[in-house]
Order: sequence, then structure tokens, then C-alpha cells
Amino acid sequence: MAKQMRKSRTGAVVRTTMDRTAVVEMVWKQPHPVYGKPMRRVARFYVHDPQRQCHVGDVVRIQETRPISKTKHWRLLSVVERRQVAEVRPIELESDVSIELGTAVARSTRDGAPEDETLAGENEGT
Repeated sequence: MAKQMRKSRTGAVVRTTMDRTAVVEMVWKQPHPVYGKPMRRVARFYVHDPQRQCHVGDVVRIQETRPISKTKHWRLLSVVERRQVAEVRPIELESDVSIELGTAVARSTRDGAPEDETLAGENEGT
């Protein structure tokens, strides 16, 4: 493919967890063909990043190239803008729930009898 005919795009880096590969997302709005309401369109590109210069949130310029792997057909040209993105960790629900259940079980065994039995005993006397 001639260098003049290669496509180039600008997008934001959304993932860099793979080795020497970044996922760049390009977002644009396009009107619906019948109703005219703007629809959000997304294209994701797997980009070859040999020096690992991309970070999540960066705006980068990429260019089409020969196939580097099964899904990677783009290479990084330059980082247009660096952006800081807060790193968010997923909540570990299983450990939080087990800790809460452990404290609830400890309270009920410490009191001697579960709450259901004490309520049942009080209702029988009346």
C-alpha cells in the first residue's frame, strides 16, 4: 500500500494491558437515517506501540499499516495530548460480604440466642 493512501485517525487510548499493544477508541456522532437523532458511533483499533509510550486517556494519532497480528493493523504515530485518568479498582464484593457476615455471626453467637428465637419466645407468653 502506498504511504499516501494509508488512513490516519485520532482517538483516545482506552486500554494498555497487552504487551506492546494499545486499544484506541474513536467516537463520533452520526444522525439516524430515519429519525435524525444523533447516534454515538464507536470504532476500536488495536495499535502497535513498541516503546509502550501510550497511557490510558492519552489522545494519539495512528496510521494504517501492514497486518502485524490477527487484529493489529495500525501503528502509533504520535501522542497528541497526555491526560491523567484516575485509576479505579473493582470492588472486592466477596471479601466485603464475608467480613460483614462474619461480624453478624459473631454478634448473634455472642448474645447467646439468635434474634428470631427471642422474638418467638416473647410472643408465646402473651
